[in-house]
Amino acid sequence: DAGIRFIRARDIVAKSKNEKITEPLFISEEKYKEYSALSGKVKIGDLLVTGVGTIGVPMLIDSEEPLYFKDGNVIWFKNENKIDGHFFYYSFIGTTIQNYIKETSGSGTVGTYTIDSGKKTPIPLPKDRDEQIRIGQFFFDLDNLVTLHQRKLESIKLLKKSLLQKMFPKNGESVPEVRFPGFTDAWEQRKFAELANIRRGLTYKPNDVTDSGIRVLRSSNINEDSFIENDDDVFVKESAVNISSVKDGDILITSANGSNRLVGKHAIISKAGQAVHGGFMLIASAYGNPYFLNASMSSSWYTNFVNMYVAGGNGAIGNLKKSDLENQVIRVPSEAEQLRIGQFFQSIDQTITLHQRKLESIKLLKKSLL
Repeated sequence: DAGIRFIRARDIVAKSKNEKITEPLFISEEKYKEYSALSGKVKIGDLLVTGVGTIGVPMLIDSEEPLYFKDGNVIWFKNENKIDGHFFYYSFIGTTIQNYIKETSGSGTVGTYTIDSGKKTPIPLPKDRDEQIRIGQFFFDLDNLVTLHQRKLESIKLLKKSLLQKMFPKNGESVPEVRFPGFTDAWEQRKFAELANIRRGLTYKPNDVTDSGIRVLRSSNINEDSFIENDDDVFVKESAVNISSVKDGDILITSANGSNRLVGKHAIISKAGQAVHGGFMLIASAYGNPYFLNASMSSSWYTNFVNMYVAGGNGAIGNLKKSDLENQVIRVPSEAEQLRIGQFFQSIDQTITLHQRKLESIKLLKKSLL
């Protein structure tokens, strides 16, 4: 790990997504001195732009840390203090330059943004340096706001994950590690079928599909732990529907999917309008508090159940059977404690949704203003 960082195109892409750079590369200081004696060294305000893979992704040099890269894979724009660094960077995210890169680079995996194309890249530029600085700083502040909300969102998600482990009994135990004051009784064992009514989804034919009608909920309507509606949701004509509509508070579960890791994911339905669940989905309608049951399905018993009962892999479709879930024995507290736990996790989920919406609105604002 010692030496000078060697920047690859994929490292720039990872940095743009705030992802950790996997397997970073380094070169020796001797080699760095040898190479940079020929080509020069990058300076603060310079821009590195990906020329291969995911092309046209910029990275602003904003520190004195020495680094090296390979020409051709990464295009180096030497700024020489002619343009404000932040303005330079955000120009490359804007549509004018991105459209130019797409037009000149070709498409698919063979598309490349070359040094020659880089030299001809059009940069709309206010002559007034102060205006450049104001614009650059504005988008820099907006990005900091995005990062702030992303961190808040991640910290709430981590808190939820930690509490799900502590507020439900571990396997073989009858009480959880953490409880609300006033609750001391041991949790009782119940079959899942005693806690919810599980229903299979709608099987429909291609000619039942219409542009509007009754929405069919699929795996794509569950984003992490949240229920969402999508622009590409499927709709079917009313005559094709022979099952009851979903209701707010129903738990939507993916029962079959080509991707094994998606089988078993679940979310509480809210504001779905007139909709049914599709053939690869299950609906669990809780007899008690649905938010308690949904949270329980994010605890250890459910993870173990999915790992043990869901077959698949090697190209086979993973499948969660209705009868297997119904026969699962799980621990539940009194109705009063269920309600309290359910309300608590409902509140956490609402906070997560709030931060997600705020984050999306700032990103949309940024995109629009760019």
